[in-house]
Amino acid sequence: MSTPDLAAQAAALPPLGASRSHSDLVAESIRQAILSGQLRPDEVLVERRLAEMLGVSKTPVREALIQLSGSGLLKVTRNRGVAVRKLSHQDARHIYQQRLLLEPWALASAVRRPGVDFSLAEQVLAGVESLAVDERSAALALENRRFHRALYSQCENTLVVGTLDGLQDLTALATLSIFWRLSPTWEQEFHEHARILAAARSGRAEEAEQLVRRHIERMLERLEDAQPEGGG
Repeated sequence: MSTPDLAAQAAALPPLGASRSHSDLVAESIRQAILSGQLRPDEVLVERRLAEMLGVSKTPVREALIQLSGSGLLKVTRNRGVAVRKLSHQDARHIYQQRLLLEPWALASAVRRPGVDFSLAEQVLAGVESLAVDERSAALALENRRFHRALYSQCENTLVVGTLDGLQDLTALATLSIFWRLSPTWEQEFHEHARILAAARSGRAEEAEQLVRRHIERMLERLEDAQPEGGG
C-alpha cells in the first residue's frame, strides 16, 4: 500500500511545538488521529514524516510507535515498518468479550463508591445528539469512548481501568474497521446510554451493571450477524 502524501497526513497531525515533544504526547496525537479516522486502517506510518509533521525528533516518534504497537492500535508490516491496525471480525469479537467480562463489574463497583461523580458522562451524552443527527461515525466513536470511560473510570481498581482504556481504543478502531459498514444504531445506543447513566446516577449498581452487560452483548450480536462467510 502506498504511503499517504505529506499534506494529507499534516492535516491529521498538527505540530505539537518544541515544548511538547515527549513521547507520550506524540503517542496521544497519533492515537487521536487514528481514533478520529484521520489515519485509516492499513495506513502506513513513516517515522521521519511523522517527526516532521509533529515538529519533534525521530526518537519520541519511535518510542510512541512502539507504545501504540504494544496497545494494539498499530501493526508491524512486512518491511518492518508500522501501519494502523485493521481489525477482523474475530478481533472485534475478542475485544467485546473482554469488555463484557470487565466493564459491567467496573461500573457497578464505581456506582457503589461514596461521592462518585458522573457529571462528565452526563455532559458527554448531552453533546452526542447533535453528532448523531449528522451520523459522523468517527466523532461518535470518540464520544462513545469518552462516555463509557466517564463511567467505568470511577472504579477504584486502576488495573481494570487501564485495561478498559486499551479496550476502548480498540473498540473505536473496530467502529472504523467494521461497524461503519453496518446500519447505524446511534439513536438506539443513545437511549441505552441514557438508561445506563440514569441507573448509575441513582445509585442502582445492579441495574447499571445489567444494562451495560446487555449493551455490550447487543454489539456482539451485531458482529455475529455481520460475520462474513468463512469467518475472519
